[in-house]
Amino acid sequence: MVSTTLIAAPLQPRLTRQSDALAREYLASEFGAIAHEREFKIESADSFIVRQSANRLLSERYGWRGYHAVSLPVNQTTNRTTLTAIEDAATIGTITVGLDDSTGMNCDDVFGGELDALRRAGRRLCEFTKLAIDPMTGNRRVLAALFHVAYIVAHRLRGRDTLVMEVNPRHVRYYQRMLGANVVGGERTNRSVNAPAVLLSLGFEYIAERIREFGGRPECAGAERSLYPLAFTADEESGILARLMAAQVPASHVLN
Repeated sequence: MVSTTLIAAPLQPRLTRQSDALAREYLASEFGAIAHEREFKIESADSFIVRQSANRLLSERYGWRGYHAVSLPVNQTTNRTTLTAIEDAATIGTITVGLDDSTGMNCDDVFGGELDALRRAGRRLCEFTKLAIDPMTGNRRVLAALFHVAYIVAHRLRGRDTLVMEVNPRHVRYYQRMLGANVVGGERTNRSVNAPAVLLSLGFEYIAERIREFGGRPECAGAERSLYPLAFTADEESGILARLMAAQVPASHVLN
């Protein structure tokens, strides 16, 4: 299969207000003076070559932290969608969206009780897993883009209302600050990667509200230190959703 390009974006977001000197200074320090000359794409990892490149990045980043081997399944499935950020044919970021189904999700292995409580409360769950960003070429703009497209896949396309993420305890405060996530499962050991883990949760209605407020407004990134000012605009989100819907076969799977 050929991977679908969902959007292309400059590595440094463009300011909407050219007079905002403080925001310009912040973005220059955050992304680098020449970042505006670079562009990356977000693609669905349908092809073998793209998935192989994403696997190399996962192996490097998780191996560097001392985790056990982490890799993607051979193919995309109805309930597992991998997204990649690509610059000059190189994968600089990846994330996988996993939808809850009859077989459960990866984080059921460690946090099954907490997830069952959310299910009993009527929440339609999904998880974001296998996140990796190349530290030499990626930045917060890439991370924000991957999270935004993953949100579109899970919430806008597939009708899920609650996100869960299993993260290392060292990263909890980062995701609380960057996304507004909450801890719903305390620290325990994930045996598949032989590392400690904490379960975070976040409602997609909150994410949607924050994107509506800040998306496409990078001039707010200095004061609003979350990822949301680096998200896409409403028009860009609509374009991504349209391309995702066009790629869905069959259409009846869009909100299963």
